[in-house]
Amino acid sequence: MKKQVFFIHGGDAFSKHSDFLQYLHTKPLRNVPNSQASEHWTRTLAEDLGEEYEVFMPSMPNKQNAQYEEWCIWFQRHQPYLRDGVVLVGWSLGGMFLAKYLAEHELPFIPAKVMLLAAPCKTCTGVAGNDCGTFQFNLVCLEKLAESTISMEIWHSEDDFVVPFTAAKEYIQALPKAKAVYFKDKNHFLGATFSELLKAIKART
Repeated sequence: MKKQVFFIHGGDAFSKHSDFLQYLHTKPLRNVPNSQASEHWTRTLAEDLGEEYEVFMPSMPNKQNAQYEEWCIWFQRHQPYLRDGVVLVGWSLGGMFLAKYLAEHELPFIPAKVMLLAAPCKTCTGVAGNDCGTFQFNLVCLEKLAESTISMEIWHSEDDFVVPFTAAKEYIQALPKAKAVYFKDKNHFLGATFSELLKAIKART
């Protein structure tokens, strides 16, 4: 039976619709003619892990202005396909989503571990009002998660220019049993390769 990995991507979320509209006016366009697509490790994650892995990488709803409730529904729709031992990986807003979701819900399976990569904590002070919207939470809500037996890992780089490194420290303070995996020069984990993550997923625990 193949080992499972469930990956949740990042996104943007706004408390004010006017901020979202302004964001649409100013956000740089991608994939226009003659533009060069950026390489990112997520594009080859399944291939890099190999045939012994079953990798889920769903497109979460409305990632340009994501809503927590909608992501909850979509994640729950996938849960019947997941088994004990699955590795849950959340990058950026996806990591924040997993933290809040696990603090509020019981899973029907036991993950091998949960990896939060460059995840905002509590809120976000992004540009153009991108403040994580309905994904925001109070650190008090993580108390239940801190008492659980779920193996947690907090991954962050000191030079992250999207989500401040202080977010990782806040997670570690709220989740003292979590493993901290810190880097100095990985920015927002935007590189073409991420060998450290592949190795950690294969280690499983």
